[in-house]
Amino acid sequence: MTDFSTWMLTCQTHMENVLADSLPAAGIAPSRLHDAMRYAVLGGGKRVRPLLAFAAGEATGADRSRVQYAAAAVELIHAYSLIHDDMPAMDDDALRRGKPTVHVEFDEATALLTGDALQSLAFEMLSTEPLADDAASQLAMVQLLAQAAGSRGMAGGQAIDLDSVNTALDLPELEFMHIHKTGALIRASVLLGARCGTLADQDAVALDHYAKCIGLAFQVVDDVLDAEASTATLGKTAGKDAAQNKPTYVSLLGVTRARELAQELCTDAHAALEPLGPRADRLRQLADFVVERSF
Repeated sequence: MTDFSTWMLTCQTHMENVLADSLPAAGIAPSRLHDAMRYAVLGGGKRVRPLLAFAAGEATGADRSRVQYAAAAVELIHAYSLIHDDMPAMDDDALRRGKPTVHVEFDEATALLTGDALQSLAFEMLSTEPLADDAASQLAMVQLLAQAAGSRGMAGGQAIDLDSVNTALDLPELEFMHIHKTGALIRASVLLGARCGTLADQDAVALDHYAKCIGLAFQVVDDVLDAEASTATLGKTAGKDAAQNKPTYVSLLGVTRARELAQELCTDAHAALEPLGPRADRLRQLADFVVERSF
């Protein structure tokens, strides 16, 4: 097995190429919209969700030529969510991945349409590329991503987040919000990648539990980094949550306890993967990467 850093870089490079080929070419009318789509998606980000999809695909014996499209679809949904999240109507941020946000670089109307177009492209990709052995299985994958992105997933979690400004949430309420806002798309990444291969029922249960743990751990670490890291390190405005008086794991638990919680979730994620044996080693490595990352 290649070392984790090499595997991760290989997947990230491959994902960049797939995304570049899947997005409308620069200069094609409407050129401003297509330029904004490429600006928003390419050349930035850790591609954690695609990495999870590739790792889950390895656990179920999936062909990477299938997984790459499921991974790209999830990443397009993620990119669209960041564009809308950064707009003045929501978090009103000027920096993302170390460069001006889409509405700053282009304009608000273009940013709104860019997010819409990326969402549509994600479902076009998921419904047209060969991902499964039969149409019913592929349709179930489309449904999975739709639910993860919709009111019972990411969009619903964002709505709760906006409603929670200046509100003190307890731990179950905070977890409920982030299971939807952050966790739903991470869960979809794992399950979509796994479904590109042969997914036994018991493995699906194990992977689902793993994904839920990692989804929460990712958000806990994000909250810690927002409180402790610099804007230059993060590539986005640091301290934004505290400035907007948003409830976070750090504001509720403090930095030390939040870090402990992230480690506990990582341990639970590892335990969930025991039935899969060495097939899930990449997923184990990704769990450690999510919790130990510094940006």
